[in-house]
Amino acid sequence: MKKKIALVTGITGQDGAYLANLLLNKGYKVYGTYRRSSSLNLWRLEELGILDSIELVSLELLEKSNIERVLRLVKPNEVYNLAAQSFVSMSFENPIYTVKVDAIGVLKILESIRMIDKKIKFYQASSSEMFGEAGLKKLNEKSNFHPRSPYAISKVFSHYMTINYRESYDIFACSGILFNHESPLRGTEFVTRKITSTLAEIQAGRQKILELGNYYAKRDWGYAGDFVEGIWKMMQNDKPKDYVLATGEEHSVKEFASLAAKIMGFNLVWKGSKPNEYAINKDTKKIIIKTNNLYYRPSDVSFLKGEAKEAKKDLGWKPKIKFIDLVRIMVESDKKRSLNGRILR
Repeated sequence: MKKKIALVTGITGQDGAYLANLLLNKGYKVYGTYRRSSSLNLWRLEELGILDSIELVSLELLEKSNIERVLRLVKPNEVYNLAAQSFVSMSFENPIYTVKVDAIGVLKILESIRMIDKKIKFYQASSSEMFGEAGLKKLNEKSNFHPRSPYAISKVFSHYMTINYRESYDIFACSGILFNHESPLRGTEFVTRKITSTLAEIQAGRQKILELGNYYAKRDWGYAGDFVEGIWKMMQNDKPKDYVLATGEEHSVKEFASLAAKIMGFNLVWKGSKPNEYAINKDTKKIIIKTNNLYYRPSDVSFLKGEAKEAKKDLGWKPKIKFIDLVRIMVESDKKRSLNGRILR
């Protein structure tokens, strides 16, 4: 039987690396894209031990002719679009670039598939950030979007464009609305990995303090390794359909930081009151966690929690790693890295 061929954009990121590993284990030939104009960061693929099993090709989402060239070269059965300007805070600083990549870039891929081969299956990485400030309720595929950042707005555009190409051109195109999913392969720009990596460096004596923005924002945090399995299952459906992937639990940034500090071995106590709480290590009497207004966004989302009933019913998918285990995995990984003198970013 001929091997399936998968093209994964953004393969050097967290989700791309885990997805590539899963696809290889399922017998796929995997091509991964990178931007020729940026430095190539391959540490995630190296850490999973799969770098030599992947064919890397350069791809620029801003150039439609480049997308067409890659599709003709690779001839994929499935395209997983995970490439994005994925930092919410950065999207406020670079809104035009964010829109070009996260919105128009997706349209260029869809249009290239329509023109070259409509049998290619397409997956778009949507985001729970699209829901915005939706109140204290579980969010599912029928919930309304109210995006509150250029990143989220771009993702809404791409989400609906994926639906449009599915309905207009009979292309197998689907989106996964993934709630926050973390792992030791997260970049340190993301708050969860910032917490675990900085606490490890504080314990090693190379840093003194962890500065965070909104402690009180609550998110539905799961394990990225679980979520990529859900992504693959969506693409094996008989018919394309969009799904929410989530754990159905919410935890605050403060809760994540407190648990990570405890697992790391800090004897933590919180002092002060909102919004200026800070955490002291009781053993040293030194402040190790405090707030910094520079990390607040112009408009933020205070609460996000998902409901993945449809994915469980149709795909048989549900998360396996619990919140406490996710935090422990990330803490232990960064603690080991820090002891070796190398925090991977």
